Amino acid sequence: MTRPLNIAYSPCPNDTFVFDALAHGRVPGAPDLAVTFADIDLTNGMAERGEFDVLKVSYAVLPWVLEEYALLPCGGALGRGCGPLVLTRQGGGAADLAGKTVAVPSERSTAYLLFRLWAAAEVPGGVGEIVVLPFHEIMPAVRDGKVDAGLVIHEARFTYQDYGLRCLADMGEHWELTTGLPIPLGAIVAKRSLGEEALRGLAAAIRASVLMAWDDPEASRPYVLEHAQEMDPKVADQHIGLYVNEFTADLGEDGYAAVRGLLTRAAAEGLVPPLGRDALRFV
Repeated sequence: MTRPLNIAYSPCPNDTFVFDALAHGRVPGAPDLAVTFADIDLTNGMAERGEFDVLKVSYAVLPWVLEEYALLPCGGALGRGCGPLVLTRQGGGAADLAGKTVAVPSERSTAYLLFRLWAAAEVPGGVGEIVVLPFHEIMPAVRDGKVDAGLVIHEARFTYQDYGLRCLADMGEHWELTTGLPIPLGAIVAKRSLGEEALRGLAAAIRASVLMAWDDPEASRPYVLEHAQEMDPKVADQHIGLYVNEFTADLGEDGYAAVRGLLTRAAAEGLVPPLGRDALRFV
């Protein structure tokens, strides 16, 4: 009997929506999964240590893990109008961030790469100290004056005004205006050692799980809300609507161009190691 694949993804609504059918054995012929929930800053480290068969990671960590893991062409998060935000108490412009302290959720994240690329182009002299804080502490830290600004992702797009904060800049908007490409956020990777046949089967099963979730959204709702960490159901729906889209079913030409574009630009700034020519090839 084939053992279940060990998979780790976040409890965020987009991931539970995507993987609901697959995790609960409703995709015919799909491999069994042993699921672990972990936020993406933890799964990035898991991938670097080679700890799981399949993981949801940030695209920013790919240059460190693609020797052992293959990027799957589906299941991840790319999109438009869904980028990270830089929040402050007073608002203002990019120049106001020069030399200031900025809280970020991780330095191995797509959000951080997008922020650094934006700052290199827009903030005269660059920002000051970077402080890494857990995601849920960032908006309170900005509100309370512990840091000058915060880089936030996901549902914070819908809730930051509750903290009395203002959006200084939208990293995704800058990315889209300068590249014309979607914003690459989270990727699904699987160990190359599983073999080409297993990798192709896994990709097909994930794609089927996505399509099943779209066909019957209510089927995934209990799983989504169970793990949504007391999130308002309406915010969970907004989250899914923003991050689960055509790129989740298939990266396609624009998706791959976005990933390579981000990592090529980040490597040019010395933020990540350069990618090999065939590093993003699936199998």
